[in-house]
Amino acid sequence: MRRFTSCSNRRREAPFARGDRGVGTPLVLAFACMLPLTVNAAVVANPLCPAETALYDPGNGQDISVPSGYVVSVFASGLNFPTGIAFRATNGVNFEVYVLESGHGLPAGNNCNDEAVFQQRFPGQANPFTPDIRVFSRNGRLLRTLGKPTDATTATGGNNVLQPHGPAVDIAFENGLQGGRLFGSDSNQATHAHNGQNNSSRIVIIDPQSGAVTPFISNLPTGDHPTEEFAFKGGWIYWSQGSTTNSGVVGLDNGGGQNQPDIPCQDIVLSQNVFDSGNGVKSSGYSPFGVAQPGATVKAFTGATYKGVCDGAILRARLDASDPSSTIQPYSWGYRNGFALRFAPQNHVLKGALVVGENGPDERGARPSNGAPDAMHIARQNDDGTPDYHGWPDRYGFLASAQHVFDPV
Repeated sequence: MRRFTSCSNRRREAPFARGDRGVGTPLVLAFACMLPLTVNAAVVANPLCPAETALYDPGNGQDISVPSGYVVSVFASGLNFPTGIAFRATNGVNFEVYVLESGHGLPAGNNCNDEAVFQQRFPGQANPFTPDIRVFSRNGRLLRTLGKPTDATTATGGNNVLQPHGPAVDIAFENGLQGGRLFGSDSNQATHAHNGQNNSSRIVIIDPQSGAVTPFISNLPTGDHPTEEFAFKGGWIYWSQGSTTNSGVVGLDNGGGQNQPDIPCQDIVLSQNVFDSGNGVKSSGYSPFGVAQPGATVKAFTGATYKGVCDGAILRARLDASDPSSTIQPYSWGYRNGFALRFAPQNHVLKGALVVGENGPDERGARPSNGAPDAMHIARQNDDGTPDYHGWPDRYGFLASAQHVFDPV
């Protein structure tokens, strides 16, 4: 069990006491939104809000600096918010490139990026606000599209497809370039309804040919961040499970206070601090909105759908299990959003360690922070099988979250 000892009541005060994928072929993807494959500059408009325009000019990679002997060229363009990429060898020197388009991200609040509204206004047209996977040949020719939802007005999006409200965040083959099963992460995080968002994250398996989507693990925590990136090693799938809040406290920025609180990976003792969302509503960390329980003990995995599930963490599960959800383990925790995830090579100075890139907290909600850093971490499960701890939400980088450098402005 971990105990928090700070005494300050400043709003950023800590809420609790903390108890390889790769390919050798160089290519460039020029990313854009809702456009055909083109590299011509043009002013384009959002189809749902035509007054919203932007200059689209993907160029030809001329601003990318590469070592002598390398040449940058456009492989594919006109993609809709791509977030993941995977490669699979086919035969000889040939390979396929799989690009995940995330679909709807965060709610705009004005229907300008709403997949259901697009379907209603433009029936029968391909919906740019729902996720899918584009498969390209080695020459950049589009071969097929996988997992595209057929109905953006429902929670499921149709049968055996990605969830329609997004975002979908990552894809990866379990055996890297040699293929095997294609895994993906999706959610309905972007839905406007809080009860459609909570626990909507999934790890799924996508058929590389038909695109049929089969759940691998469902009902994972979802809030500010969903289930995100993957890594594979030793018969395990590892994934980043982002925090459900910005900084450990459910505030009005979390679905008006209705989204799920963070789930600890170990028993924790809350500090004496409570956090004010206005109108007299005060909440403790790791607690539902409006629940003040200073000094309370919150047991590991409180609120989780499975034992072993927590957030702000790196989780793992067995690839060969008939029921993978029963094998979930927390490997490392104490991250707001451990978005980037890679194992170092075994012959590297890090000796195969798991490297985690973390996105730091924002200045918003009941516990805002200014200037919190992004950070890189080395994640290592402890020898006794417990997850190692990396500081969030008590510490940002190497500094306590109570430091004045993080005061809101």
